Amino acid sequence: MEVIAYIVLALIVIMVIYVISIYNRLVDIKHNVSQAWSNIDVLLKQRHDELPKLVETCKQYMGYEQETLKQVIAARSQVAAARESGNIGALGSAEHNLRIGLGNLFAVAEDYPELKASEKFQHLQARITGLENSIADRREFYNEAVKINNVRIEQFPDVLIARWFHFTSRDLLEFNESDTADVNISQLFR
Repeated sequence: MEVIAYIVLALIVIMVIYVISIYNRLVDIKHNVSQAWSNIDVLLKQRHDELPKLVETCKQYMGYEQETLKQVIAARSQVAAARESGNIGALGSAEHNLRIGLGNLFAVAEDYPELKASEKFQHLQARITGLENSIADRREFYNEAVKINNVRIEQFPDVLIARWFHFTSRDLLEFNESDTADVNISQLFR
């Protein structure tokens, strides 16, 4: 009888250790998703801070192109609102609008040689292009972390622990194909 009690106790200890290890792995995965999002968020904030500088620089040269500048400012506000609310779907849509606005802005800048020659404009254009490329790279890491999270919380036996402790799936950060084609803004100047 004593041997059976030890076997049962050993099985209980093994099960508890197994559940704890699954829980800890799910926590680690959840935090990887949060960290990947934080990396994107930092880049979005940096770009958010650079856009007013770009608009102000353009205003000095583009007196009659106010509608294009307003489009960029409105899109910037949409991205900021979606980012702050954590709404991944709205962020994808807002990013689309911002990319269109920036594309229009840089296309219109072609008509202003003094603006294109401005060192400040060139610096801001390069900075924003670099941030766009970094956002695209970080989006890939974020989506991979989300995929790992979503798969793990649906696999057995992890799904039991995930449901018990209320682990949830996360949304991928997706842009439509026209957005991914427009990532490199500098191509508009060729």
